[in-house]
Amino acid sequence: MTADNPARAVIVAAHDEAERIGATLEALKGALPGAAIWVADDASSDGTYEEALRRGAQVVSRGRPHGKGANVTAAAAAVLSAEPAPATVLLCDGDLGASAAELAQLVAAVEAGECDLAIAAFRRRVGGGFGLAVGFARWAIRRRCGAEMAAPISGQRAMRGDVLGSLLPFAPGFGMEIGMTVDAVRAGHRVREYEVDLAHRATGRTLGGFIHRGSQLRDFARVYLQRRGRRR
Repeated sequence: MTADNPARAVIVAAHDEAERIGATLEALKGALPGAAIWVADDASSDGTYEEALRRGAQVVSRGRPHGKGANVTAAAAAVLSAEPAPATVLLCDGDLGASAAELAQLVAAVEAGECDLAIAAFRRRVGGGFGLAVGFARWAIRRRCGAEMAAPISGQRAMRGDVLGSLLPFAPGFGMEIGMTVDAVRAGHRVREYEVDLAHRATGRTLGGFIHRGSQLRDFARVYLQRRGRRR
């Protein structure tokens, strides 16, 4: 792999992350030299788009919010159509800051053949509510494909390029990760979680935090119903 012929690509999901996206991108560039860096910007209004461009990323943004799943799907389609197509793709969120460098562990695990889809479980819990959304996500995945997940909604995931293609399109909104896991397990892909020392901008037990988790639960329930008896 060289900087001119990257075998790796990174897709960073972002919405109004201007304060942290720069540090996230710099950490990824340092940890995965030569990787093609893409940002799936969900119509940010705070300068995220401009900051990502300034840091040298390619940005996919469609003018109005489409939700995480749809926006990352659009970015993934662009990544897979690029020449040369990446052998390994890392998905992550834009609010990780310097800790994003730790995600190189997931890429290494996939490239070593340990698994087809590597998922980061946060070593330290930061923020969060009462666990209802995460608990429902674990239950939904277990019911739909039998997998037991410690980090069912983690957006930090690495996989082979062909695996990524087989999982598109992602489920809409915040249901993206649940749908991805269920579809991967049902397709026979090997899914493994890795504990990683990450930090992010967490939502706490505030009105905004509870509204956010309510939106998550709505999308989780939707993807659970959509995958009833469904096979890829």
